[in-house]
Amino acid sequence: MKIKGLRWWVIALIALATVINYIDRQSITVLWPQIAEELYPDKSGDERKEIYSWISIIFVFSYAFGQAIFGKIFDWIGTRLGFALSIGVWSIATALHAISKGFLSFAVFRSILGVAEAGNWPGAAKGNAEWFPTKERAFAQGLFNSGAAVGGIIAIPVIAYLTIYFSWQSIFVLVGLTGLLWLIPWMIIVKAPPKYHSWITDEEKKYILDGQKHQEQDKEGNLVEQEAYNPDTKELLSRKQSWGVIVASAAIDPIWWLFVFWIPIYLFEVYGMDVKAIGIYGWVPYVGAMLGAWFGGLLAQSFLKKGWTVNKTRKTVITIGCLIMLPSLLAMANPGAPVMAVIIMAIILFGFQTAIGNVQTLPSDFFSGKTVGTLSGFSGMAAKLAAVGLTYLVPILTKGGNYTPAFIIGAVLAILALISVWVLCGKIEPLKAKIQ
Repeated sequence: MKIKGLRWWVIALIALATVINYIDRQSITVLWPQIAEELYPDKSGDERKEIYSWISIIFVFSYAFGQAIFGKIFDWIGTRLGFALSIGVWSIATALHAISKGFLSFAVFRSILGVAEAGNWPGAAKGNAEWFPTKERAFAQGLFNSGAAVGGIIAIPVIAYLTIYFSWQSIFVLVGLTGLLWLIPWMIIVKAPPKYHSWITDEEKKYILDGQKHQEQDKEGNLVEQEAYNPDTKELLSRKQSWGVIVASAAIDPIWWLFVFWIPIYLFEVYGMDVKAIGIYGWVPYVGAMLGAWFGGLLAQSFLKKGWTVNKTRKTVITIGCLIMLPSLLAMANPGAPVMAVIIMAIILFGFQTAIGNVQTLPSDFFSGKTVGTLSGFSGMAAKLAAVGLTYLVPILTKGGNYTPAFIIGAVLAILALISVWVLCGKIEPLKAKIQ
């Protein structure tokens, strides 16, 4: 049996895993006002927000180290088994939230969830590098990233709706079961990498493998194949470009988490919304994120088809995304009505997703083979540690419901991301081994 366009089936499954990933992690965000009221009836609003912040910090801290751990795991056992391990463990951890009785039990299950969910990102980067030629990777990454946005769009209204019929404990169990069902098509379809897959057509296999070869121009201007560069970890971290990827990820990623963790809490605290009202408004920003993921990927693909270099393409698209975010983050200081607030948030997340898909393809632009998963894991870990710092600061910065300082920090981070891409990364092209 041969399947045309098998690579698109693979990236669709990875995108679906990302949708499930975000529904799992967003469940506690949407349900927290209800959970906090039940478990902490004697606590004030600020005290409940602080408890939620610490649970979120534990999740992101675990997620940070999970990225580095799973970066190596995916390099060791491959994309197929790596995803099966990741989503299997995180689905069980989500279901176990149902037996939580307080901070300690939530912290334990969120920690397990964080480590396991982290595998989704280095796994997606590795799957993208395996299944797509260089010129299609930004678009494929955009499709994958749109799964995070779709997860946000679905999670907030669906979870809010489920609260009408189910307890918060039952909702965690239902969400956990969804991930386990995903494993069935994944294990059937993704039997092997494209080079060895029995269902891939010869044309698609050639198109993928030929498009992954690193090439450079010789003195006559002809494209010649360049030997793949797969340094060990020590050499990887000695390269300025690797640190450019790591710093860019650490700067830009907390902007996303600022909204993932705090949109429902922000709407509850600033506008006095209950869970049902949050379900009506809270999904809007993720529409902007979904459109931005598609836009960033398609824009990069369009530039590459026009003959732009990878270097010019990545830097241009990342810059556009950051310049969209900057004024919008500052506008959140005084957004006015709740409708305008969520629209501005949508613009911010549009800019974020425009940029992040191209940031996440940088490891495969510089390196190849197993090095891609390793660098993706390190950059993901740095990003999540930075997100931990911002998550810790939010309750301190936003006492009394004033979120302006948090949004100003977000604008500064967007500028830092730009600097790291333009200065530290240098020319974005396949690297060669250092001459001894």
